[in-house]
Amino acid sequence: MAEDDAAPSANDQNDPIDVLQATPVRLGVLVETSSPSWLEEPYGPGKWRRREVIAHLADVELAFSFRLRQAVGEPGSRFVPFDQDVWASHYGRLNAVVALEAFRAVRALNLAWLASLDLQDWLAEGFHPQRGPQSVDDLVRYLAAHDLNHLEQLERR
Repeated sequence: MAEDDAAPSANDQNDPIDVLQATPVRLGVLVETSSPSWLEEPYGPGKWRRREVIAHLADVELAFSFRLRQAVGEPGSRFVPFDQDVWASHYGRLNAVVALEAFRAVRALNLAWLASLDLQDWLAEGFHPQRGPQSVDDLVRYLAAHDLNHLEQLERR
């Protein structure tokens, strides 16, 4: 499925920054308290293995890191969509702990960068071919909803 096809909906009860801060901790607890076999199991019938979800989260963090900076640095610029299933075709060779560490590092950098923004920066927009204009605020809310969606999948036992 292309990343453009699955837009998670934001839960208004969760502050997006709080979600973005909590996700690396929740992921770490899941990985550290689970057996290696748990990581190899799909979260549902016909779905990705849990370690593939973690790799996907790292990839999305990288992609959105660029989009956020693009929106602020080049307002109105076009975001390039990506096909998450094509990217996922390489997840079978990735270690979940390496993916988790990459996710943690990029997320920490993104949170520090977001904390440096002023209101004008938060309102800066780029253009997504399928979703239209997206502000930094929109992208952050999307990421938070995306995190919650995948955490719910991973936390199913």
